Amino acid sequence: MADTTIHVESYSGYRADERPVRFVLAGRTFEVIEVEDRWYSPGAIFFRVLASDGNRYVLRHEEAQDTWSLEAFRATR
Repeated sequence: MADTTIHVESYSGYRADERPVRFVLAGRTFEVIEVEDRWYSPGAIFFRVLASDGNRYVLRHEEAQDTWSLEAFRATR
């Protein structure tokens, strides 16, 4: 599932794309209920989020290209 490109709508506060608020994956829209964790690597920010379907996703934002991808998925059921 690594490197699956997705469409992400994000909140922009003091910086652009500060945190994801919803994303579209396989034609389905998921609301981000909570950003549980975030970490930084050179050129990218990772977000572990709890989505409206009750599952957890790791989203990666490549800042230079302004692209988002799905890096990991964990079903809670």
